[in-house]
Amino acid sequence: MTSAVHPESALAGRILTPTLAKQCWGFLIGSSLFALGAAPGFSDAAGANAANLCYFFGAWFFTAAALVQLVRSGPMMKKVSYSPGEMFRAEWLAGSTQFLGTLLFNVSTTAALMAHTVKGEQHLVWNPDAGGSVAFLLSGSFVILAFVRAGNAFLSPGSPDFWAGHINMLGCIAFGVAAVGSFINQSGSTADAAMANWGTFIGALCFLVSSAIALPRLPWNREGHDAPAGH
Repeated sequence: MTSAVHPESALAGRILTPTLAKQCWGFLIGSSLFALGAAPGFSDAAGANAANLCYFFGAWFFTAAALVQLVRSGPMMKKVSYSPGEMFRAEWLAGSTQFLGTLLFNVSTTAALMAHTVKGEQHLVWNPDAGGSVAFLLSGSFVILAFVRAGNAFLSPGSPDFWAGHINMLGCIAFGVAAVGSFINQSGSTADAAMANWGTFIGALCFLVSSAIALPRLPWNREGHDAPAGH
């Protein structure tokens, strides 16, 4: 005798199951919001608060997607034939450093809505933003390492992995440039507002494209492609 699966339980299972599609859509929405907030002319037209709100909500979509990626990344360690007998897996390192980076962006984007002093902007906005950018750079490097270890597909321009990994890394570099430009000096002004905005805008577009390339069910991914994906 078989027992029927309750529709609500089945729906909850589908919602809570971490999948590559959920990971990609989370990054797609998050990067779209970041791109909108940093888009040329948007802050002038809609106001700084509107741009900061885009970053705030975008960061939460990043965090949700990064959590899915971390869960999907598998065990932290793997057995090896040499001393010390086990090592960290590149996929797990990519997921964990990226998740840490998104949490730091949560702190930064939340503080940007409330910080009204130079010290607050320096310590609660720029510091975690810079830390998140460093974490993203590390994560992008681990993504490339994971692809390289997975085989030669990453080295082939005909592979979706090649484009997803490289474009993702470009996005990480652009976010790093944005962090440098957004440094808050003692007077409370930004070091280079144009660099900060363009770095964020270009980085977000790179993450959007990289995530779109990795989306399942697209023509180039219909043959069971499920390699480690970045943003």
